[in-house]
Amino acid sequence: MSAMEIGKELVALCKQGKNQEAIDKLYSSDIVSVEAMAMPSMDKTQKGIEAIKGKNTWWVENHEVHGGEVNGPFPNGNQFIVHFRFDVTPKHTGKRMTMDEMGLYTVENEKITKEEFFYSMGDCS
Repeated sequence: MSAMEIGKELVALCKQGKNQEAIDKLYSSDIVSVEAMAMPSMDKTQKGIEAIKGKNTWWVENHEVHGGEVNGPFPNGNQFIVHFRFDVTPKHTGKRMTMDEMGLYTVENEKITKEEFFYSMGDCS
């Protein structure tokens, strides 16, 4: 599969809330994930499929998601960008907010080998 095909499948699965299935199907076992900042008890950079699955589980367990959008992919060679927008309440703050996030994905040998996230957090309501 091309980067564009993988991107389309990632977006389709994320739109259905099947993020874990996307990780299982599309990610390399040696995946590297880089966040814009470190998370509580988690380094900014995570390596390996188990670490990424753990990060996804942490997100689900620590956030109440009220809604969201997933747009893309926007391709360039073996990379693509996906735009995520979440209406979310982090459980540790209890403050509802909008989160815009861009994910830059790199594809090698028909698997996602790197994901890098760029985001800012909107006003809390």
